[in-house]
Amino acid sequence: MVLGSHTQALAKRYEHIKLLEQSKNDLIEDLLARVSDLEDAYQQSKLDREREIRFNRDIQLHEMELMSQIQRIKKIMDREPYIVVLLDGDSMIFNDEFLRNGEQGGKDAANQLIATLNEYVARNLPNVTSPKIVTHVFANIKGLGDACYNTGIVYKPSMVDDFVRGFNDSQPLFDFVDIGQGKDSADDKISETIKLNLYNCHCHQIFLGCSQDNGYARLLEDTMADGELIGRISLLEGVPFEKELDSMKASYRVTQFPDLFRTSRITSTPAAPIRAPLKTHTAMLSPHPASATLTRTSTNTSTSSATPTSASSWASVTALNPGDVSLQPAKPASPAPSGTSTVERNRHGQRIDRMEFRTITKDDLYRVKKMKLCNLHYLLGNCPNTNCYHDHDHKLTKDEKEVLRSVARMTPCHFGMTCDDPKCIYGHRCPQSETGKKECHWGSNCRFEPSQHGIDLTVVKTTKV
Repeated sequence: MVLGSHTQALAKRYEHIKLLEQSKNDLIEDLLARVSDLEDAYQQSKLDREREIRFNRDIQLHEMELMSQIQRIKKIMDREPYIVVLLDGDSMIFNDEFLRNGEQGGKDAANQLIATLNEYVARNLPNVTSPKIVTHVFANIKGLGDACYNTGIVYKPSMVDDFVRGFNDSQPLFDFVDIGQGKDSADDKISETIKLNLYNCHCHQIFLGCSQDNGYARLLEDTMADGELIGRISLLEGVPFEKELDSMKASYRVTQFPDLFRTSRITSTPAAPIRAPLKTHTAMLSPHPASATLTRTSTNTSTSSATPTSASSWASVTALNPGDVSLQPAKPASPAPSGTSTVERNRHGQRIDRMEFRTITKDDLYRVKKMKLCNLHYLLGNCPNTNCYHDHDHKLTKDEKEVLRSVARMTPCHFGMTCDDPKCIYGHRCPQSETGKKECHWGSNCRFEPSQHGIDLTVVKTTKV
């Protein structure tokens, strides 16, 4: 049967519609496939996101734990901070006045070393808070004693032993070690101690004092190879550095403590040693503040007489007898006749010194102290010590004399506040304490007794002497 033209047109239209329907179905199938792919990608992204969230949370927790550990470790590292002072005692030698004062000189040297280092650390190492100070001095003590005796620094070698004993007794972390006559003992001990502390997180600074010895140059050269370690070592210079050490000064922090250490070598040429004016002598101090008696006795058969001399303060004892003086109780001496000189006291009978520290600058104090002036010569008018190493030739100005008087007041008088000598140049109360306050700037390291702090400065009576 042959279709008509109209039917053929309908058939064509139907075929066309079938093609369109198929195209639509293909489109729908493509869209569905695309949606399925996107849905799978979304789910994968969702899983990845959740995994990242969990990972980030775990990382944050781990980071917080690590920070907590770091803080705990830092607290441990910050505990017990300390600095180490290593001194070759055969070249870094304490000033003569410390050695000459024996055991008390050792204590004074140790206390002044602590005060000087604390001030230096506060000024140059602000990140180090209240460090402990560990000090090791290595020296041939017998050789040092003989050298000081032969050159007249002390009048008997055993005074250096007394100095060492006082130094060791002054602080629990201070050691003055006798190394005997071993040539390299000090080098070895100091080198090993430096290596032991150089990488210790609790050790914040190493002070090395070795002015005359080039043997330490090798150790310092090795340290210079690591730039971070250079800042952990400071060099102390007493006697000017030898050539090799001097060439390294620019790489290290270098400081000097001239109030503590000699800046010149002890000459090897024997000199007349310091002697007491007569062979045996005793300073007799009365238990009463009014007077004391200084007695010298000679054992020389041709001069066996004893000559009593009035002395009512440590300044008088020092002026009369610059040698070894032992202090012992004695019977009260006769009262001194009345005169124009006076001593001011408060209502408790405690001596009051007139001190104008507030009008003197710290720079003036340091400048005058470095001049090494003789207190007895400039303040009392006479220095009987023929071997005195302090300056007697400087033309002192009026202002400098007042500063020197203040410097002298920083040294405690052995008679304390009971001293009756109006000319006494030494201190009878702590210049750093305030009325009513028992504390002062130096704390337990203060050279003055606790009773010499916070005293009443109101003058209620004047004693004529």
